[in-house]
Amino acid sequence: MLTQAFYSGITGLQSNSTGIDVVTNNLANINTVGYRSYDVEFSSLFEESLVSMGSSNVANSSVGIGTRVSSTAMRESTGSILLSDRNTDLAIDGDGWFSVKGEGNPLYTRDGNFTFDTNNDLVSTDGLYVLGTMGNNISQNNTLTNKLDTLGLSEVDQQEKLRFPKYLTYPPEATKNVQFFGNLGLTKDTRTMGTSVVDKQNNRNQLILEFNQKDIQTPPGVQWDVVATIKSVDGETTFNTKSGVVEFDATGALVSNSLQTIDNQGTTVNIDLGSGYSGVIATNTTSVTGSSTADGTIGGDLLGYEINRNAEVIASFTNGEQSVVGKVALFHFQNDQGLDRLNGSRFQESSNSGKAIFYKNEKGENINSSSILNFSLEGSNYDMASGLTELIILQRAYDASSKLVTTADQMMQKALSMDA
Repeated sequence: MLTQAFYSGITGLQSNSTGIDVVTNNLANINTVGYRSYDVEFSSLFEESLVSMGSSNVANSSVGIGTRVSSTAMRESTGSILLSDRNTDLAIDGDGWFSVKGEGNPLYTRDGNFTFDTNNDLVSTDGLYVLGTMGNNISQNNTLTNKLDTLGLSEVDQQEKLRFPKYLTYPPEATKNVQFFGNLGLTKDTRTMGTSVVDKQNNRNQLILEFNQKDIQTPPGVQWDVVATIKSVDGETTFNTKSGVVEFDATGALVSNSLQTIDNQGTTVNIDLGSGYSGVIATNTTSVTGSSTADGTIGGDLLGYEINRNAEVIASFTNGEQSVVGKVALFHFQNDQGLDRLNGSRFQESSNSGKAIFYKNEKGENINSSSILNFSLEGSNYDMASGLTELIILQRAYDASSKLVTTADQMMQKALSMDA
């Protein structure tokens, strides 16, 4: 029995000491961004049967002889969300890991405290590159080549550092199509409609249509002369003029239009007045209104980058346009518990965790699966109050194990002295 007491006490000291170390490490990282805490799991080292197999006693029929730490399990719950003042600070709302990389193998973390460095690379606070997928829509002369509304992820082994230029230009898109709507009425007053059009030199010009009813009419409908003019915004320079005739039937529906196109500084603009009642009409009503739509976009310069809930990096421009230019990747593992911890919030893959993977949608496309919160950081997922309580329990268990060893030693010494 004394040997059993010694063994139980010594293994208790070792196990509770390990537990205290784990809990104190959790408490020490209570303010570490993205920290994943660990729980200690104990098990009996040996057990001694107290009741024979034939007994009907349903109570616990064994007593442990010694204890050991069977595992330290990672808590996978999400930590508290902390608000920040930077849109590059990211928190993962759900499962997944960011990946950062320096000279060695990629590391995985829940710490989304990122920023742009002097080269406009998205990096962690210690300068490691954040991995993701580039949109490949920026030319070598820092011009946007393609406007992207969304972006998928490339394969896991194709993820790269996210580098974006400090200066980026949104190229002008010349106007090619304009559409007019309105009612010319039946009186012989001059009617005008207009819209802005963009030329390929990145100038915003004015396209003005002037309608005048023809002096000689051919019943039963009504005919109008129309003159299209392209001028500078200030109206001082006229670039082009073209005329045509539009005809309406007796009900005011448009039946023909000979003014189809006009040249805008080297770009052909299609003029759509509609057909029937879908565009420009001529009916006898008191309200004579006009409106228009036009494609094309004036060029713009970069205002900045931000990251949305889909982890996409969005470039915003002075012309009001936006485009996706990259995407931060979220990695997943078959067994998060198998990741090897390097420090408070950094992990690396192991044989137990398996290789990093991406989740896929029903179309077989790689997705992040979890949302991203910008202007936010994920705090530690460890609760200080429960940690302090757990520390007290472990400390008392440690003291009890120490007392058990001391008592067993005293009993051993007394037994030896009695034998003498």
